[in-house]
Amino acid sequence: MPVDLNNARPLAWDSATLDADTREMLNNLQPNILRAHVREHLSVLFVRFNDVAEGRRFLRDLATTRMKSARQHLEEVRDFNRGDRRGTPYVGMGISKAGYRDLGHSVEDMRRFGDKVFRDGMKRRIAEVNDPAVDQWENTYQREIHAVILIGDADPEPVAELREEIIGKLPQSARLLGEETGQGMRNPDGNGIEHFGYVDGRSQPLFVKDEVDKEPHQHWNPAFPLSNILVADPLAPNPGRHFGSYFVFRKLEQNVRAFKEIERDLADGLGLTGADRDRAGAMLIGRFKDGTPLTLKPKAAGGPVVNDFTFDADTGSKCPFSGHIRKTNPRSFGREVLMARRGQTYGERTDDPWDGSPPEARPSGEVGLLFMAFNASLLSQFEFTQQSWADNPGFQNEGTGHDPVIGQGKREVKVTFPKVWGKPELSPPQHQVEQTITMLGGEYFFMPSLAYLRNL
Repeated sequence: MPVDLNNARPLAWDSATLDADTREMLNNLQPNILRAHVREHLSVLFVRFNDVAEGRRFLRDLATTRMKSARQHLEEVRDFNRGDRRGTPYVGMGISKAGYRDLGHSVEDMRRFGDKVFRDGMKRRIAEVNDPAVDQWENTYQREIHAVILIGDADPEPVAELREEIIGKLPQSARLLGEETGQGMRNPDGNGIEHFGYVDGRSQPLFVKDEVDKEPHQHWNPAFPLSNILVADPLAPNPGRHFGSYFVFRKLEQNVRAFKEIERDLADGLGLTGADRDRAGAMLIGRFKDGTPLTLKPKAAGGPVVNDFTFDADTGSKCPFSGHIRKTNPRSFGREVLMARRGQTYGERTDDPWDGSPPEARPSGEVGLLFMAFNASLLSQFEFTQQSWADNPGFQNEGTGHDPVIGQGKREVKVTFPKVWGKPELSPPQHQVEQTITMLGGEYFFMPSLAYLRNL
């Protein structure tokens, strides 16, 4: 029977009763889609092909010799958890609309991709998500990118070796247009953080049973159907059993110094003192630095990062409606919109992001996030989240304002903040905080099935 993408039960991938179609899907699906692969060290290569035969040969060889399947990845995770056995590096491959065309696919072939946003490409969608003009993007992203190659591992050496090997195998007709290097950042508790210093990567949609079983879910169910992330690969030998996912890549530069100045000024303006000053930044993010949700606690709680909560009982007197995590995951609705984020930080720091240094000691650029996310629909997931939620000052209430972290566009609406946690007393209306994240470029890709790649 065909794979049921709408099944509400999480995927028991190693069940003895797993049907043949689902096994075939897992054996031909790229890793890092259903479950995040270890990518503490990451190399991202952007490639352009100029010869159909050579481009196809290169991708076929890479898929055959260096790319493992989602099933192999899941088996490696299981074996590691049982006996500390190391897995193998991750290699992922995405192809843009222009890349498919350069690989010899026809206009009719491209129409088989159901997502108009993918068929347009990111450069033609800047108005929809308030992105900067293309001529303001970094040079790599102004060019026509055909493919993205991701190489990731827990250690830098395997990534460096694979990077050299893959670049060495590029045909002479191809061009390496540019590359990005990502490196995970962690706080003293071992939790992954982003450059503003906050725990990141929580509230992910989960698709496989062993991950869901580890998460408490009395209030918030992290289990999502495969339809949130997978679509039939329209150019694969058997689209009913071979699947892929639409992939967003965006380079986002963070002005850490400016964000820390905003935190300080907001705390001053609200009259917050002592440990309560940390609540200023938490109102912008929706969590304290250690990951404690602001809707649950007035101060950082320490310990494991809590993720089993909703905003249902909070009318905005604890976590403002504009808080980043509340804007991008309201939790009471919009589950079908959530993407599977697989981002990684980039850039070198000379300071410790979690310490109490003044804003002047923080970087004002050249650090940020390589935003990456898998979608079943770029239109109704990534672009909807950015346009209708993050960039919409009227979501979730009139006067909410933009998402203070990733929101883009003119910030004309004035906003208020709770002066005391859990109390109805609000600050006078004030200007929204300035934008501290700048989009430097990116592209939309499709992560095809291994069956497609290996049959090029």
